[in-house]
Amino acid sequence: MHIAIAQINPIVGDISGNAEKILRAVRQAKLKGAKLVITPELALCGYPPKDLLLRDDFYQSCYQTLQMITQEIDDITLVIGHPHHDGCKLYNSASVICSGKITHTYHKRFLSKPPFFNEFYYFDEGLEPCFLNFNGLKCCIEIGADALLHSDPRKYTHADVDILLFLNASPYFIDKQVTRYQDTQHYIKYTGVSVIHVNLVGGQDGLVFDGASFVMNAAGELVHQCKELIDTIDYIEIQNRQPVKNHTLAISLPPIASVYQALCLGVRDYVHKNNFSGVLIGLSGGVDSALVLAIAVDALGAERVKTVMMPTQYTADMSLADAREMADRLGVLHSECNIQPLFDLYLSKMVSDFAISSELLNTSTMPENLQARIRGTVLMALSNHSGSVVLTTSNKSEFAVGYCTLYGDMAGGLAVLKDVTKTLVYQLCHYRNKINPIIPERILQRAPSAELRLNQTDQDTLPPYEILDTVIEAYVEKNYSRNEIIALQFDPEIVDKIIHLIHLNEYKRHQAPIGIRVTCCDFDHAWHYPITSHYKS
Repeated sequence: MHIAIAQINPIVGDISGNAEKILRAVRQAKLKGAKLVITPELALCGYPPKDLLLRDDFYQSCYQTLQMITQEIDDITLVIGHPHHDGCKLYNSASVICSGKITHTYHKRFLSKPPFFNEFYYFDEGLEPCFLNFNGLKCCIEIGADALLHSDPRKYTHADVDILLFLNASPYFIDKQVTRYQDTQHYIKYTGVSVIHVNLVGGQDGLVFDGASFVMNAAGELVHQCKELIDTIDYIEIQNRQPVKNHTLAISLPPIASVYQALCLGVRDYVHKNNFSGVLIGLSGGVDSALVLAIAVDALGAERVKTVMMPTQYTADMSLADAREMADRLGVLHSECNIQPLFDLYLSKMVSDFAISSELLNTSTMPENLQARIRGTVLMALSNHSGSVVLTTSNKSEFAVGYCTLYGDMAGGLAVLKDVTKTLVYQLCHYRNKINPIIPERILQRAPSAELRLNQTDQDTLPPYEILDTVIEAYVEKNYSRNEIIALQFDPEIVDKIIHLIHLNEYKRHQAPIGIRVTCCDFDHAWHYPITSHYKS
């Protein structure tokens, strides 16, 4: 017997479109001789639907479409994830459809907690397990990772079950697949039940779902692995009520490759699913905008990417040359707009109309921020004109400590590197250049600079990035205290400065565009600190 894993890429709210993807998978599986098709969690409506679940018309549409799908299923069995409303309660559910009828409906019992999606706010908890006998194969259905983490899964898994059909919508972050394997092996250790783990794939706002669906047998051995970060239909052979090992398992991507591909998928789906005509990128001749350009072209193709270089008197000739060279290597439409006249006009108005002395301007950061805001205004004007979305190029290190300008280089619709530290930016650039050298080597060798004043480098203001990023990782991602970080042999003065800057710039992050999540703690979903707070770690 063959079972099909439908690792699909739904769009939240596109219920009819998602239904067609599911039915297409069913038709394809029938041609391959599969008898059972399994879809991910909430595949019908997309994940996470958030406040769409508060609308009666939303789950009524889900119900009507589920009935339509049911009529289309004849000599195959489909397990489909969907929201279910019974008149007084709303559930995260999975239904089993066979021969034009819904034979079983399971309601998720272990609801997901924040930070990604607070299911307790929307859904009620199911109470009953779901077991089915499928051509002699005894199966049970579970939804969501919390089920695997139960302290003793034997309490809710029937002793005679052969296989757990596990529907999930698990977002990507670095090494997340390792955690999934461990959680699944924990479950198998207690139950002796093999697991078919079906995960969602695709970008949804700032989340990326990486798919990477897999199967483990009753010994906890990996017997099938779907490819990461692509929608696919894979097939599992069942013999003697156990999944048979596939001797050509998909090879997992190295961590740096998976991050790069996740960023590409996040950009691609954000642009496609929101119907933008393309993207605009403000090039600087620096490493961050170079990486964003590489990701955008790999995700969308050069024809949908446009770049703009906006120099002032502080822009080095090499920056102009490197930006031109990279745009030329990638074949994107590149424009240059000298904003020095606009910059001079703004400065003169500040002096003449607000009586700000030119001496004070020379010691203030206002002229630096003004350049960034002029660039942001030009990019947003071009966005309005063309229908393309601006990709913000600031990275996680800058967002963390506020080394970015509100309404300036923070302007845009998607912050591609918002969860990528500066040190990881360089690693990703070197990875991409190993495929083919598209980023000029000088961009990677020169000291990073915002080029907003004469002879400026980032380290005029910030600690070296290898120190800054390690402290940010410890404080933001690992939740270490000040003293725990200092115990790692960091200068207390530097640690205090970084922590102070992280909290001082909370108000900026609240106004920043969403970013693509690649770590266990990003600033959009996993970091929820107040803007106004006097707490000191």
